[in-house]
Amino acid sequence: MPAINTISAAAAAAAATSAGGASVVAIPGMISRLIFTNSGNAILALASNAIHLLWKWQRSDRNPTGKATASVPPQLWQPPSGILMTNEVSDSNTEEAVCCFALSKNDSYVMSASGGKISLFNMMTFKTMATFMPPPPAATFLAFHPQDNNIIAIGMDDSSIQIYNVRVDEVKSKLKGHSKKVTGLAFSHVLNVLVSSGADAQLCVWSSDGWEKQKNRFLQIPAGRTPTALSDTRVQFHQDQIHFLVVHETQLAIFETTKLECVKQWVPRESSAPISHATFSCDSQLVYACFLDATVCVFSASNLRLRCRVNPSAYLPASVSSSSVHPLVIAAHPQEANQFALGLSDGGVHVFEPLESEGKWGIPPPVENGSTSSVPATPSVGASVSDQAQR
Repeated sequence: MPAINTISAAAAAAAATSAGGASVVAIPGMISRLIFTNSGNAILALASNAIHLLWKWQRSDRNPTGKATASVPPQLWQPPSGILMTNEVSDSNTEEAVCCFALSKNDSYVMSASGGKISLFNMMTFKTMATFMPPPPAATFLAFHPQDNNIIAIGMDDSSIQIYNVRVDEVKSKLKGHSKKVTGLAFSHVLNVLVSSGADAQLCVWSSDGWEKQKNRFLQIPAGRTPTALSDTRVQFHQDQIHFLVVHETQLAIFETTKLECVKQWVPRESSAPISHATFSCDSQLVYACFLDATVCVFSASNLRLRCRVNPSAYLPASVSSSSVHPLVIAAHPQEANQFALGLSDGGVHVFEPLESEGKWGIPPPVENGSTSSVPATPSVGASVSDQAQR
C-alpha cells in the first residue's frame, strides 16, 4: 500500500471568492492539467471550468522542509485579494475547449488557455499580466523555450505551431506539418530541436534555430487497437535530452530523436483500458502511467517493464466507481523521483509515494522477523484507502 494523500478540488468552492461580483463555479469539474511547481512545494491544477487551483505545503513539525509529501495534506492557497486565476473562454464549444498551461522556470508566472485568449498570470498575486492571441485558432499546447522564457511554442487547433515572442507581442514563425490539432510539444536544449505531436498520431522534429522541419513519422497503432476520436499524443524529453517518451492511448514508446526511431514500446493487452496520460519521473528512471479504468502503473524507463500496479481501490473511496471516475493527468515531482500526483475526472487530486519501509516503487519490503515477504517485485496494491487519503 503506497502512501496516498487526497486533495479535494471541491474545497476550492468553499475557499473561492469572486472578483468584481463575478460568479464562481462551485464544482471545479475535471482536472484537465496538473503540474508540481519547480520548487517542489506546491501543485498547480487547471480545471475544465478554466479556473486554476494552487495547493501549497506549509513548513510544520510534521513537514519541516515544506516540500510536497503524501504524509501531510497541503492547503488550497489564494492571495489576500481572494481573486482566482481564471482563463478567458470562447463563446463557442466550451465543452470541447482544450485546456493547456506552462509554468515558468522560476515559478513566477503561468501561461494558460482554455479555448479563449492565452493568459499570463502572476503566481504570487494571481493577477492577469496580459492576454493575447484570441482564437481562432485556439491554443491546444504551450511550451516555454528552454533558453528564453519570452519565447513560447504554441500548438493550435488548426494543426499549426506558432513561435511567439511575448515581449514584443509578435509571432516569429508559423510551423505547418500536422493535419490535426497539436497535442504535445517538447524542447531539447541539447539537440536544439522542438518535437511536436498531434491528434493525427504524427511526430515532427523541428530545428529551433531556423524552425525548419527535420523529420516526421506516424505512430504505428498496434493491431486490434482502434484509437478514439479524442486520442491525444503527448511527448516529453528524457533527462538525456536525446530520447523522448511518446504517450498515446494505445501505447507508451521511447524514441531516439536524431533518427526519429522507436527504441522501446509497451502496448496494453487488448482487454486493458486505454492509457489516459503518462510521464517520466524527474530522474527519467521511471514512467508513471494512468489508465481510463483508474489503474496506475509504474514502469522502468530503460525497458518499459512493469514494476508496480496501483489498483483504483487503493485511492478511490469504496463509494466511488472506477468506471465513473478516472485519472486524466499525471504529474511527477521535480526532485523526488518516487512521488507523483494524479488529477481526476471528478476534480480530485491524489499525491502518491511509496511507504518509507519500501522506499521505491516495485521493491519488496525488507525481510522482517526472519520471514520472507510475500509481496512480489511488481505488487498489486491492496484494496483499502489509507487514513491519510480519507482526510
